[in-house]
Amino acid sequence: MWRAWVGFNASHSLGAILFGLMYGYFAVVAPETLFQSPYLLAVGLILLLAYVALGKRYWFSVPFRGIVLATVLYIAAIGAAFA
Repeated sequence: MWRAWVGFNASHSLGAILFGLMYGYFAVVAPETLFQSPYLLAVGLILLLAYVALGKRYWFSVPFRGIVLATVLYIAAIGAAFA
């Protein structure tokens, strides 16, 4: 059971890391790719909002606050790009 728990957490952590790396890369190296794609913007926002919902329900306050901050900054970046 412990190995399953560790594997579950590790696999989901890798998903969060991959999200951060991919969207961070697009934002820094190829912002036109990210900000000109409504699909990528929507998928990123939906994923962050899903993390917020999960965080509210299941996580401790520090990770929850971190993902809320990331979501707010993501939305602010979208707003700044289209301002």
